[in-house]
Amino acid sequence: MHNKYFAAIDVGTNSFHVIIVKILEDGKFKIIDKEREVIRLGSLNGRALSLIAEEEIEHAIKILTGFKKIANFYFAEIKAIATSAVREAKNKDAFINRVLDETGIKIDVIEGNEEAKLINLGVSKALSLKNKKSLCIDIGGGSTEFILADKEKIIYAESVKIGAVRLSKKFFDNFILSDQLVADCSKFVEQQIQSNAKIILNESFEIAAGSSGTIQSIAGMINFKKKGKQVKSLNKFSFTRNELQLVAEEILSHKTKAERLQIKGIEEKRADIIPAGIIILSKIFELFNIKEIVVSDYALREGIVINYIAQNGSTFKEHLF
Repeated sequence: MHNKYFAAIDVGTNSFHVIIVKILEDGKFKIIDKEREVIRLGSLNGRALSLIAEEEIEHAIKILTGFKKIANFYFAEIKAIATSAVREAKNKDAFINRVLDETGIKIDVIEGNEEAKLINLGVSKALSLKNKKSLCIDIGGGSTEFILADKEKIIYAESVKIGAVRLSKKFFDNFILSDQLVADCSKFVEQQIQSNAKIILNESFEIAAGSSGTIQSIAGMINFKKKGKQVKSLNKFSFTRNELQLVAEEILSHKTKAERLQIKGIEEKRADIIPAGIIILSKIFELFNIKEIVVSDYALREGIVINYIAQNGSTFKEHLF
């Protein structure tokens, strides 16, 4: 009897991810392969994420061709989802069509609230949140998603245009910091969150959960300071507001990317955009009065898998032979 293989591809603003899962007969899944490639979509033209450059399209096609080879090795069905940068690009359709023509991968572009719901599926699974009231935060390259859920019932799922790549482009030329620019960026984050009427800042929750690159990277730095080494998985690792503040002070005191690369435990490929990311997270802690956050290894791509299983679960046994 053969199990079904499925590939979920996350076409993000800061990076592309693929996970290959084996879907078991009981509808559960096991991750058997995964890859991540850093690519900054929309970052070569101006301060907004409004155009995907030809160079970026070619790089994207090269990455996705590699992902397709991995998926084909397992004879996996592919589902590719694009988020903020593709969603906003003026040449979105041209990008999607080029990818389809040259790789055979059909990219579905989803809206921010749908992205938030898929992220919540992944985080809820990784942290077993179904019986809790939770605030989930996912800081990406182009946007940040906020999901408040009570025992799997979503109260709100919102996407705000504050991401580590977007704000780096907007405030920090050549990724160089100044106290004034940091203050301006922090104020902008606050304004963007507060301007979303659906986000309830004073709503209580039992657990705050965080996912994706910025939060994983900050958690990795905090863990490194404690243990002196990197770990493979940070799932269920937690850090406090005080621990976040100490790392934020260290990162923001290093004004250039070159200086930040000297910080122990920092992720090399994120040294340029981590200031914007940690400004976003620090402001979120403040606005939502978060005392501690728990990290999820699962995010959008695992949410894609869980959603796929939910939609197709009853057909798996019929197709297994």
